[in-house]
Amino acid sequence: MHPQQDPDRWSRLTAVAGEALAAASAGEDAVAVDLVTGYLSGSPEGDEEISELVLLLFAECSGMVSELGSGGATPVKMQVFDEDGQEVPIDDADPPVRTAIRTLLAEVHGDQEAAAEQIEIALANGAPQELATVVLQALRWTLKLAVECRTRDLPVPPWIATSLEE
Repeated sequence: MHPQQDPDRWSRLTAVAGEALAAASAGEDAVAVDLVTGYLSGSPEGDEEISELVLLLFAECSGMVSELGSGGATPVKMQVFDEDGQEVPIDDADPPVRTAIRTLLAEVHGDQEAAAEQIEIALANGAPQELATVVLQALRWTLKLAVECRTRDLPVPPWIATSLEE
């Protein structure tokens, strides 16, 4: 989705995402997920808007990964941990976490089509709890990457920076 095609939709999606990021930043994960899934599921274009919002978060994550990796000059490592803090292979992660990882990796490699396919599969096949996990993962990564970019004086998308100040 391109903001110039529908600025109202873009504003609405970034407003919802910003509120969800602020809630997640405050440790209110359930509120954050409810903001995304509850608000957008009430929309006549609910699934499409949820998909766009989640893809927006992953696209912003991808941009921040690129910034942290010096524009691709320095690799950024992705790791998955279980509840005990032990690293697990990506293929052994829970299905919604695998979906989130594959979506982010597709975005990082510039394959927006593959990223969109991952989210479409999650929406079509996933239980509500699985979708909530993907949404929460996108929010958490967005927060962590934004904080790390700020720590290193790297750019953070303005709408994300604003949500972190609330």
